[in-house]
Formats: sequence, structure tokens, C-alpha cells
Amino acid sequence: MDILNIIFAILSIGLGCFGWLAPRYTLGALDLEMGETTMGMSEVRASVGCLFVGMGLGALWLGTPEAYVMLGFCWCGAAAGRLTSIVLDGASQKKWVYFVVEAAVGIPAIVLNL
Repeated sequence: MDILNIIFAILSIGLGCFGWLAPRYTLGALDLEMGETTMGMSEVRASVGCLFVGMGLGALWLGTPEAYVMLGFCWCGAAAGRLTSIVLDGASQKKWVYFVVEAAVGIPAIVLNL
């Protein structure tokens, strides 16, 4: 269980680093476009990047089951938003892949630490 918790936290940090340090790449991967200002890049760095880095670092630092459950809730929140988009906005292969990854991290992180 401990090794899975660490893997989930490191995965959060690693994926978050893309949004934080490579926002243009992340914009492209998510089919997003830059607007007239740099606000879009700022939002990617914050919500797709450092939010996930902070979640992973916080879970590792605290190292408690509750911290890893919260990490799982965050990933499940992303999965819920993704599933909502699939239902309301239309499905795509990319959306399903992202949903599966988000759920595959979130659900076990919660179940293993309750």
C-alpha cells in the first residue's frame, strides 16, 4: 500500500510538472488555445500544473492515510468532471483515456487508505 501511495503522489507531481513547466505543450495536449493574453497559460500552470504538484508533495510530506485519501478525492473530482464532459459535451477517445487514468489513480488511492 505504501508503495502505491508514493506512486500516486509521484504521478501527480510528474503530470503536474508538465502543466507548470510546459504549459504550451499541455495546452496542445488538452486541445486548448492561447487567447489574446497569457491568462490561459497562467491557468494551465496553476490548475493543471502546480495544483497537482502541490497535491502530490503535500501527500508525500504528510504521509498519512488521510493525505492519500484526499489525493484520491482530487483525482476522482477530475474524473467526475471528465465524465460530465463525456455525457454533456460528447465523448472522444482522448476524454475516455483521461477519465480512465484519473479514476485509476483516484479510486485506489481512496479505497487503499480508508
